[in-house]
Amino acid sequence: MKATSYLRGLAVLIALCCFSAAAQAEDGYELWLRYHPVEKQWLGQYRAAADVLVTAGTSPTAQVTREELVRGLSGLLDRKEPVGDSIRRDGAVLFGTPADSKTIAGLNLPLGQVGGEGYIIRSVVAKGHKVIVIAANSDVGVLYGAFRFLRQIQTRQPLDKLDIVSAPKVKYRLLDHWDNLDGTIERGYAGFSIFNWWELPEYVKPRYMDYARADASIGINGAVLNNVAANALILTPRYLKKVAALADAFRPYGIKVYLSARFSAPIEIGGLKTADPLDPAVRAWWKAKADEIYHYVPDFGGFLVKANSEGQPGPQDYGRTHADGANMLAEALKPHHGIVMWRAFVYSDKVPTDRIKQAYDEFVPLDGKFDDNVILQVKNGPLDFQPREPFSPLFGATPKTNMGLEVQPTKEYLGFETHLVYLGTMWQEVLQSDTYARGPGSTVAKVIDGSLFGNKNTLMAGVANVGTDRNWCGGTFDQANWYAFGRLAWNPDQSAEEIANDWVRMTLTTNPAAVTPIVAMMMGSREAAVNYMTPLGLAHQMGTGHHYGPGPWIDNVGRPDWNPVYYNKADKGGIGFDRTPTGSNAVAQYAPPLDKEFTDVNTTPQKFLLWFHHLPWTYEMKSGHTLWDGLVMHYTQGVNTVTDMQATWANLKPYIDPERFAQVTAFLEIQHRDAQLWRDASIAYFQSLNGLPLPAGYAAPEHTLDYYESLAFPYAPGNPGMTAAPFVNSAKATHMDMAPKATPTDAH
Repeated sequence: MKATSYLRGLAVLIALCCFSAAAQAEDGYELWLRYHPVEKQWLGQYRAAADVLVTAGTSPTAQVTREELVRGLSGLLDRKEPVGDSIRRDGAVLFGTPADSKTIAGLNLPLGQVGGEGYIIRSVVAKGHKVIVIAANSDVGVLYGAFRFLRQIQTRQPLDKLDIVSAPKVKYRLLDHWDNLDGTIERGYAGFSIFNWWELPEYVKPRYMDYARADASIGINGAVLNNVAANALILTPRYLKKVAALADAFRPYGIKVYLSARFSAPIEIGGLKTADPLDPAVRAWWKAKADEIYHYVPDFGGFLVKANSEGQPGPQDYGRTHADGANMLAEALKPHHGIVMWRAFVYSDKVPTDRIKQAYDEFVPLDGKFDDNVILQVKNGPLDFQPREPFSPLFGATPKTNMGLEVQPTKEYLGFETHLVYLGTMWQEVLQSDTYARGPGSTVAKVIDGSLFGNKNTLMAGVANVGTDRNWCGGTFDQANWYAFGRLAWNPDQSAEEIANDWVRMTLTTNPAAVTPIVAMMMGSREAAVNYMTPLGLAHQMGTGHHYGPGPWIDNVGRPDWNPVYYNKADKGGIGFDRTPTGSNAVAQYAPPLDKEFTDVNTTPQKFLLWFHHLPWTYEMKSGHTLWDGLVMHYTQGVNTVTDMQATWANLKPYIDPERFAQVTAFLEIQHRDAQLWRDASIAYFQSLNGLPLPAGYAAPEHTLDYYESLAFPYAPGNPGMTAAPFVNSAKATHMDMAPKATPTDAH
C-alpha cells in the first residue's frame, strides 16, 4: 500500500511539475486567465487586501469558484494556497450566497438588483475586520464575481473601497460552434473541433473544462455544439450520450449545451415520410425527441435552427411559414423550459432584386406570431458578416418578437486568423446604431437586451473561433474577439476600447509603455481591413467559396447574387448598388429618419456610400476628391495602416514574450502581403473598367489584372469538404470549379 501511495504521489508531483512548466510557456493557452505574479509595487497592498479566502458554498459550482480563486490568488500573489474557514483578521475575501453564509446574509447587500446571475463585490467590515465580499443570489453569480475580482488584480486596479454591482443585460449569451461531427469546422481557422465525438462519452478531455473556464470568465452561459448546417445524427441516442458528457463537464461553470437541429430529422432518423410542421405525427415525433434529450441532459438549453436557407430543409418546403416551423419546435421544448433560436439568415431560391431585403420581407409580416420561447437570431448586417454593413433593418422592426443578435468572432471575411482585426469596434458600431424604432435613442443594444420593447428572452450569439490549436484561436489577437464577444454580450453598452485595454493587460502585458500602443493598434485595425478590402460601402468582394482574397471581377458563380459583380455593379460609368427608391428601395426597410438619410447621397455616411448608391467614378466626395481617387486612397490607406501596425509591434519586442511576439510579427507580414494584394487587384479590376489614371503619387498595381484573376487558393482553410475542388478567383472558372452545387459561395 505504501509503495502504491508513493507511486501515485510521484505521478501527481510529476504531473504538477509538467503543468507548471506548460503554464509558464507563453504559447497563448492560458488566454486572458494568466495568473502570473504581480509586480513588487502591487504585491503588498494586494496581499493585505486578499490575505485569505473564506468560502461558504459546497456545490460543484462553488467548488470550481474556490479552485479559481485559489489558482488566481496563488499565482498573482505568489503564495501558497490562501484558504481559511472563518474571518479572523483584516484581508479576508468572503465569497458565496446569503443562503450559504450567515455573514453574507447579515450584510444586507442589495442583491435584488443583480438577479440570478449578477454579483456584488464590496469592501465591508464583517466581524470587526476589513473584508472583501463577493456575493450573489446563485453560485454561478458568485463564480462570475470571482472572475471579475481576479480581473481587478490582473489589470492592476486597487482593491480598497470596492463597490462593484454587475448583472448581465442579455439573458442568453451563447457561442455557436459551426463544428461538424467529423471534427472539421465550417469557417474555422484554429485547427479542428475541440469536441472529439469519437472519444466521448468515455473520455472527457481536461481541455473541455479549460474551455468552460474561459467562457465563464467572460459571462458566456451557453454553447451550441454543432454546425448550423446540422447533421441529424446528433439527435440520436449514440450522440446524445456524448452531448450529456459535455453537459456534465460544463454545468459547474454555468454553461448549458444547445444543439443545431436539422429540420428534416423526422425523415432522416425518425422514419417519417414528411417533416411538415403541421403534421400531427411530426409534432409528436419532436415532442418525443425533446423528452428523450432532456432524459440525457436535464438542463438542455434548446435548438438552433437554420431552415430554408442555402438549401437547408425547412417549413417552406411544405408551404408553411417560419413561424409554423419554429413554433412546432418551441411547443416540444416548452415543458422543459427550452428555447428555439431561429436564424433569420434566409434567401430565396429565386434571385431577388436585392438579396439583402429578403429577411426583412419574410419576417416582419410574422411579427407577433412566434411563441414566447422563440428568439429570432439576426446577423448584425442584412447581408453576411461583411467587413462593414449597416445594421440589419430587422432590428426594431419586430417589436412583438424576441430578437437576438448574431455576430461572427471567427473572421470568415476578415482575414481568417492571420489578420489582426479587433472586432470589438465593429460590434460596438452595430450595437450603438440607432434604429429610431421608438424615436431617437432606440439603439440595437436596447433591442437585443429587451429594454426597448420589453422582450424577456434576449440573446447575443457569436460564431466561435475556437479550435484545437494550442492558443485556441489560431492567432494571438483573435483571442481578443472571443473575449470582447463575452464582455459585450454581458453588457452591450460597454466600451470596445475599455475591453481591449483589459484584454491586453490580462493577456500580454501591464506595462503602460506597451498597453497604450497595442490598444491603439487594435482600435484602428478593423477600419484598416475595411479600407484595404471593401472601402466606402462596397461588400462581398471576396474570392468564391473560401472567401480568401479579392475577386471583384467574378461573375459566373451559380446565380447572380453569389457573385461580387452583383454587389459592386461596376462598369465604365460608375460603381455601387442603388438601394434608393430609384433602385431596389432597400432604404424603405429602415425607419423614416434613416430612410431619408440613406436616400440622399449628400447625407449618407461616407462609410455606406456605395452600399446605398450607384455613383459615377467622377462623383465629387465631401473631401473634394473624385470617387475614383477616394477609392484608391482608401485602399492605399488600408495598406499603410498595416505598415504602421508592423512598426508599432516591432517596437514592443522588449515587452512581449518571444513566442507570441514572433507569431504576431509573422502574421502581420502575412496581413501586409494580403492587404497589398487586395489593394492592387481591386484597383487593377476597377481601372480596367473606367480607364482612369491613378491620383498623383499613388503607385500602380504590381501586376496585371490577368495575373490577379489567375490566382488560385485550392486549400484555403475553413471550408471543409470543398478543398478538393480547385477554388480560384478566375472569371474563367465554372460554378462546378468553385463548389458543389448544394453549397453556395457565401455559406452560413
